[in-house]
Amino acid sequence: MPGSGAVTRNTLRQQIADALRDEVLAGRLPPGTEFTVKQIAEQYEVSATPVREALVDLSAQGLLELVQHRGFRVRIFSVDDFRGMIEARALVVDGIFRRLAERGTAPGSGELLVSVRRRGEEAHRAAQSGSLEVLIGYDLRFWRELSGLVANTYISEFLHRIRVQCWVFAVPHLQRESQLHAALWDGHSELVDAVTLADADAVRGIVRGYNEHALAWAARL
Repeated sequence: MPGSGAVTRNTLRQQIADALRDEVLAGRLPPGTEFTVKQIAEQYEVSATPVREALVDLSAQGLLELVQHRGFRVRIFSVDDFRGMIEARALVVDGIFRRLAERGTAPGSGELLVSVRRRGEEAHRAAQSGSLEVLIGYDLRFWRELSGLVANTYISEFLHRIRVQCWVFAVPHLQRESQLHAALWDGHSELVDAVTLADADAVRGIVRGYNEHALAWAARL
């Protein structure tokens, strides 16, 4: 029985971290927003311990910063930070597809590709309609499942962390776009087609175009 309390606390810790991450990604907690453990605990009507742990977790993921004697702050990323994220993201994704080309996909990847395709189709529709919050949810799931084809959780987690940071930077700027759909990349389904066909050249071309799209958008900021 003593262990059940720890499980409950850890579950609550994850729920709070997920909820706050969603608030940041939706732009409801914009970069620079400051808050204390007490404020978040009161907001969610929970004790301070799981809140503090959740905020430390988000800080370790690079989404929050500890402000001495004041609490936590949503991290502010610069355009140069974003360019660095794109470069890191490109290297990781290129490595994923090179490994797939050399070794093939992991057992059971057929079913995973079906799920990835569904995520891609939903992401494509959200991008076309300019539904930013919906797009972010499907985009993160799309890339997480796609990176899962190499069956290496360290790679998947690292790429997911970079992608979350990319969106944290991008959301406040995208919310000010007058033609939002034009600023959003929507090549998810095309990429799944190329991966399914094991067309390495097509995959590289699509991913290169994806990164160029992001950098060109950032250059306008």
